[in-house]
Amino acid sequence: MPNTMQEICSGILNNHVLVISLIACLAAQVLKLPIELIKNRKFNLRNLVTTGGMPSSHSAFVGALASGVGQTLGWESPEFAIATIFAIIVMYDAAGVRQAAGKQARILNQIVDEFFEEDHNLNEARLKELLGHTPFQVFVGLGLGITISWLAGPAY
Repeated sequence: MPNTMQEICSGILNNHVLVISLIACLAAQVLKLPIELIKNRKFNLRNLVTTGGMPSSHSAFVGALASGVGQTLGWESPEFAIATIFAIIVMYDAAGVRQAAGKQARILNQIVDEFFEEDHNLNEARLKELLGHTPFQVFVGLGLGITISWLAGPAY
């Protein structure tokens, strides 16, 4: 059992599965910059910290996590089963619930825009519309995470 903060930090940094999962998440976020630049001809650094977009960093993170656990502890291990179920829930949420919330936000913003076309002022900020992912964005994020995990290889 680690006793000092240095031992705790060292243990965390030596957790290969965690580090590779974080790298996969970061890689997905960074990839959003050139994809947005190609798609919309805009360079927006906010893409590094916002949700939604291509590829899904949530899916890359949990894909690398489940893959890393399977590589390290075995595909039949209870830990791999837990990581896989967790990944499925996160990806379902990213493509289902959060995407639906984004669509609702878009419709509400449109209603507010049309209702207040005249000189009425609304003191509330617009709702964020890009919350979730399309199934394709989730699939690409998952593939990215698994690929990064396989390229990094298991740490034994």
